Amino acid sequence: MRIGELAGATGTTARALRHYEQAGLISSERASNGYRVYDEQAVVRVRNIRRLLAAGLTLDDVRVFLPCLDGDVAAAPPSDKGLRVALDRLAVLDERIAVQTAVRDKLASAIRERTGGRIPPVARPVGNH
Repeated sequence: MRIGELAGATGTTARALRHYEQAGLISSERASNGYRVYDEQAVVRVRNIRRLLAAGLTLDDVRVFLPCLDGDVAAAPPSDKGLRVALDRLAVLDERIAVQTAVRDKLASAIRERTGGRIPPVARPVGNH
C-alpha cells in the first residue's frame, strides 16, 4: 500500500509516517516510480506506535518496543526493559505535572491577591479552551 493509504488506514498523516520511518520504526520499499510502498503489517505496527505515543512515550521510548510492535502491544506482557522505559517516562510526566501545578498555584495566588481573594470569571473567546 502507498503512504496515503497507510495514513488513512491508521488515522495518521503521511508526514508522521515519514517521521516514523526516519526514526527506524517502520520501513518501506520503493516502487519503480519512487513511491513508498508498505506491506499490510505496517497498519498494525503504526497503530501500535500511535498507541504508545498517545500513552505519553516518545519515539525514542517506542524503539524499546520494536520486538512487539507487530503484535498486540496492549496484551503482551511487559519486558523488564519496556517496563523500565514506561516507569521512567511516568516519572518525567509526574515531574512536569508537579512543576505546572506549582506555576498554576502561584498564578492563582497572585490573582487572588490582586482581586481581594477571589478569582473573577474571565470570558473566553469562542473556540478557545
